[in-house]
Amino acid sequence: MSPNGSDRSPRRPMRRKLLQAMTAGLVLATATGCTYKDFPRLGMPTPTTEEAPRILSLWQGSWAAALAVGVLVWGLILWSAVFHRRSRTKVEVPPQTRYNMPIEALYTVVPIIIISVLFYFTARDESKLLDLSKKPDVTVNVVGFQWSWGFNYIENVPGSTGDAKTDKNLASVPDRYKKYFPANAGGVYEVGTPGTRNPQTGNPGPTLWLPKGRTVRFVLTSRDVIHSFWVLPFLMKQDVIPGHPNAFQVTPNQEGTFRGKCAELCGVDHSRMLFNVKVVSPERYEQHLKDLVKKGQTGYIPAGIAQTSHEKNRESNIL
Repeated sequence: MSPNGSDRSPRRPMRRKLLQAMTAGLVLATATGCTYKDFPRLGMPTPTTEEAPRILSLWQGSWAAALAVGVLVWGLILWSAVFHRRSRTKVEVPPQTRYNMPIEALYTVVPIIIISVLFYFTARDESKLLDLSKKPDVTVNVVGFQWSWGFNYIENVPGSTGDAKTDKNLASVPDRYKKYFPANAGGVYEVGTPGTRNPQTGNPGPTLWLPKGRTVRFVLTSRDVIHSFWVLPFLMKQDVIPGHPNAFQVTPNQEGTFRGKCAELCGVDHSRMLFNVKVVSPERYEQHLKDLVKKGQTGYIPAGIAQTSHEKNRESNIL
């Protein structure tokens, strides 16, 4: 009996609260609106490029490793709480284990092995994703600025004269990227404002057009502060750094209009730095470039801040 004369166990309310907490956790985990088809992606969008499944696989592997470690840790915590509880052993202070070399070696070596495995797969996939050895079919200079985006299509489009390799607006683009520019590429451009909207979907931001099945290289430059170029279903993003151009390339394999955004806090209107990516057939892509010529959007917008000395030194070492 309890001190107040009742037969009710004082542990019963605690058990009831524990059961309620576990039930709430189960509901929270299952009532997220995801279908069984979405669950294997663990919150990631459906990949729409040839490179994206590699990123998805790394994401899933990281979750599997984290879950395995979590189950082990939770299991040990629960085992200790259940089998070494005071009410079971009747011991005020259980035996203390100190200076146990096998145990200390275990919890030192195991984390090192886990981190080493994660590092190996991350480094392997990163080297593949950032590999620029393949000559791109299409090159787009993505220009980030407060508070929108501009897109320079480095293309030889009928009706647009000039040369991207010598154009002063592209002076901040490193020579290692310019050597892949088409000859006499007069180019066309698209530039947006926070109020720009896609005419088909109504989504905010300018629209970047890409051809399906073609390898596209993005050369990322900034006019002011650090931004980050992120197309959600590409599962790939990279910083847009002033004076330090970056680049990566993808091959879109699914037509459609997808959302993009700046993923780096870049100032007061960061949340308005949105854009759209429209993947179409190569023929429709070529027609879009011709339509930009008809609109008078020929040549290139300024790419951004000139290369820093550090970036030029890095480029000379690479070349």
